[in-house]
Amino acid sequence: MKKDIHPDYHFIDVKMTDGTVVKMRSTWGKEGETLSLDIDPSVHPAWTGGSSRLLDAGGRVSKFKNKYAGLGF
Repeated sequence: MKKDIHPDYHFIDVKMTDGTVVKMRSTWGKEGETLSLDIDPSVHPAWTGGSSRLLDAGGRVSKFKNKYAGLGF
């Protein structure tokens, strides 16, 4: 394996949207810097398995339900 081609892997602080700070290892930034998240993975459906309900204001799901309402879907 070639030497000196891998990025530095170090500890950073990750600030969640609720203000809590988690220390983890990353190649982002420099040692001790703080990364502030815009989306909190502890509550976002992409990371929670979709456990939160689907919000659809007149979108595709509503159109599908209206179109096929009489067919038992």
